[in-house]
Amino acid sequence: MLKVGLTGGIGCGKTTVTRLFQQYGVPVIDADQIARELVEPGQGALQKISDVLGKQFIKADGQLNRSLLKESIFSDNHQLEQLESILHPAIRQEVVEQMLQYQCKLSPPSYIIVDVPLLVEKGYQDLFDEVVVVDCDEQQQIERASQRDNMDEQAVRAIMHKQTGRKERLEIATETLDNTGSVEALTHQVEALHKIFSLQESL
Repeated sequence: MLKVGLTGGIGCGKTTVTRLFQQYGVPVIDADQIARELVEPGQGALQKISDVLGKQFIKADGQLNRSLLKESIFSDNHQLEQLESILHPAIRQEVVEQMLQYQCKLSPPSYIIVDVPLLVEKGYQDLFDEVVVVDCDEQQQIERASQRDNMDEQAVRAIMHKQTGRKERLEIATETLDNTGSVEALTHQVEALHKIFSLQESL
C-alpha cells in the first residue's frame, strides 16, 4: 500500500484535492479532523490543555473554547509551542495507527492520502512514500482564504507567515498539483496522479 502525504499552504486547495481523490474511492486520513477529535470532552489532550494552558480555555459545558484559544496563541508564541507539544505527538501517533489499520485489512487499498497541513513544519515526510504539494501563488492564497473563511488579508498573511514558505514546500514534493488555474485543470491533474499511484502499487 502506497502512503501519500498531501500538503499545501492556506488557501491552496487541499480540501478540493482530497474530495477529488475520494471520488475514486481513495481513503483520506485528515490530520485536522484528528486534531479536532483529540480535544473532544473526555480526551486526554483536552485535559492537558486545561492543565498546561489554563482552565479558561474550557467552556462550562466541557468543550474547548476554540475562539479564545486561537486568539491567545496567535499573540503568544510560547502558548502556541505548548499547544503544539500537546497535540502534534498525539496527531502523529493517530495518523500512524490509522495507516496501519488500512494496511492490515484483508484487501488494503492500493494507496491512501494523508492530508497534513503542517507536513513540512512538523517533519511528517518520513511517514510517506510520496509527498504531494498543492500549489498556487500567494495572492491566490490570500483571495481564496479570505473568501472561504471571511478573513481579512492581514489575518491570512499572519497565518501564511507561520507556515513554511512556498519554495520550501515545493522542494520536498515528489509530485505537485498546480492549482493556479481552473477546477477542471486541477481535476485532470488529480486523475493523472490517481493513475500513477495506482500503477506504482501494482508494479
